[in-house]
Amino acid sequence: MNKLKVGMIGLAHTHGESFLKALERNPHAEIAGISDENKAYAEPFDRMYPYFEDYRELLRTDIEAVFICSENIRHAPLTLAAAKARKHVFCEKPLGVSKEDMQAMVEACKENGVQLMTAFTNRYSQAVVQAKEVIDSGGIGKVLAVKCTNKGGLPRRDWFTDRRLSGGGAMLDHSVHVIDILNWILRSRVVQVYAESGTLFHDIPIDDMGMIHFKYANGVVGVLDTSWSRVKAFPMKRDLTLEFIGTGGTIAVDVRNMINEVYSNSAGSAAWSDWSDNLSELIVADFVDCILTGRPVPITGDDGMNSAVVALAAYESSRLGKPVDLP
Repeated sequence: MNKLKVGMIGLAHTHGESFLKALERNPHAEIAGISDENKAYAEPFDRMYPYFEDYRELLRTDIEAVFICSENIRHAPLTLAAAKARKHVFCEKPLGVSKEDMQAMVEACKENGVQLMTAFTNRYSQAVVQAKEVIDSGGIGKVLAVKCTNKGGLPRRDWFTDRRLSGGGAMLDHSVHVIDILNWILRSRVVQVYAESGTLFHDIPIDDMGMIHFKYANGVVGVLDTSWSRVKAFPMKRDLTLEFIGTGGTIAVDVRNMINEVYSNSAGSAAWSDWSDNLSELIVADFVDCILTGRPVPITGDDGMNSAVVALAAYESSRLGKPVDLP
């Protein structure tokens, strides 16, 4: 199998480093260059790979695909530029910060004959995959409701709390992963959202918590706790849980539960050592294989848009103080 020549545009998102390391370990990928207008984000990788101060110069090379891990607000212009250059795109979540931007991204990639994949790593968790298999087989009957959480600590990069760069706070950052999993498993779409958001845990100019209630077209109702509420001393920075309640049973999924408890005098508190699959490696390997073999990517730009529009509706509901219908 040939190697896929890839470039990395933007390392502002903390996931960017994990995707870059996954590409380094992938025998079918070749990192041909990286670019970020803020060179501090590119360190130390700018000394390991060709560094392009201007991402357009990187797009003019013979790379076949790009990984976009920039600030959220830049996902759309970078994807549009990559599509115009006929490069396949792997884009960090959320796909965009407006429905119009995301529609333009999806359409540009289709028009230029390139694939667009959204970086929803949690679809590769065995806990999620096996829950889907049980639900698909009718193991808990008809799903009636879901209860979910996606809580984490305050992101270490300041741009997350700058709405001009992020497009939203915790409610956008932490809802899209869960909504994508639900869309995938329930095979339906959210038609109504009611949400409350606020800033309760940190002195920041953006929301750090949200409670989202939603209803699917197939009748399933649910609630999602999405926040940056975990303190520094917590053993693991984040969680992701889902409980599916059906007519014939329930399934409780804890994506981060594959851990060892670690106690050490050198640490300030207890720690959890994660021994689960490396989800970044799995999703990167799948994207690389799809592009090399011509197989359609499993998590499309449409999937990215269908999760992000729920978060955008949640902000609108919180602002209005009433439920919002999704067309």
